Amino acid sequence: MRTLVRKADSRVFFTWLVALSPMLVPGCNESLKSSNPGRFTSHSNPGRVETLEPQATEIIEQALADADPRIRANAVEVVASTRQINLMPKVQRLLTDDVVPVRFTAALAVGDTEYVLARKAVQRLLKDYDENVRIAAAYALGKLWVPQSFDVIRRAVNSKDQTIRANATMLVGKIGDRSDRELLFRTLRSPDSGDKVRLQAVEAMARLGDKRAYARLWAMLISAFADDRAMGIAGMGALGTEEAKNALITMLSDDVPEIRLAAAEHLGMLGDRVGEAVVLDVFDKKLTAGLDRQDRERVNVRTALAMGRIGTDAVTEFLPGLLADESKFVRMAAAKAVFQRTANK
Repeated sequence: MRTLVRKADSRVFFTWLVALSPMLVPGCNESLKSSNPGRFTSHSNPGRVETLEPQATEIIEQALADADPRIRANAVEVVASTRQINLMPKVQRLLTDDVVPVRFTAALAVGDTEYVLARKAVQRLLKDYDENVRIAAAYALGKLWVPQSFDVIRRAVNSKDQTIRANATMLVGKIGDRSDRELLFRTLRSPDSGDKVRLQAVEAMARLGDKRAYARLWAMLISAFADDRAMGIAGMGALGTEEAKNALITMLSDDVPEIRLAAAEHLGMLGDRVGEAVVLDVFDKKLTAGLDRQDRERVNVRTALAMGRIGTDAVTEFLPGLLADESKFVRMAAAKAVFQRTANK
């Protein structure tokens, strides 16, 4: 099986959480209780998935206090993306975390949820020693009705540091101002932009509805590298046009299970449940059987993320098994799916 191997610089430890494909990236030290969760008919009730919410909340609460910063940061993303405002006080405490990516992600969560109670704490991060954290704080303040803060991010797009430049480019896309499309296009074409910056520029352009991103995203979809295809799928999902949707449908037949599941997830985000069969295949065809631990974990994470976006009773039937998985990353992905499903009930 071809696996998702990132070619990007390992220093980009912010964007892997925030922008490039699903945020829940498995760790290599996690073990699995079961490589192929079965149907949990004795414990699950597809029509009552909200009964799983207390378990999902407990999983994320524990993750926010985990010793592993990757887990803390991913848990913050789950809170922000599913708007679990009841957990934002715990996220606010992470604004002073010792680890830069955790502070960065916590600041973004404050902005994404418009959690005004953390405004003063975020303001203090404007003086953080790390510029990545400072631009995340500027994003949060911009979302908290201080729009001039966004200019800090736009200026950082021209940073000589490629990690800062990539994160600033990603944040420009999240700001959501279509007048920034030319800034992103110039960044994409600039000879000073490295590969990681260009990847962020393409996805940010897609977020802002710039159809010039389509050709670049299509090139990613036909790449021989699975990680490129995953990023292309995320970008097509962000673009959201009918043409992009059709491109995603073609990826449902990719050779790699994670890629098929990523396409199913992003189609679900666009309101199309055609990927349901791809999710069910993981269980009915026992696709994780024979995979090594890391590959099983990746497939299970992708499966859970797709479940949350598709949200049919047929796929959510399997959520109890994933919530009980020994992998913290799988449990977090399943918890995210529960929150997404209950929000749509």
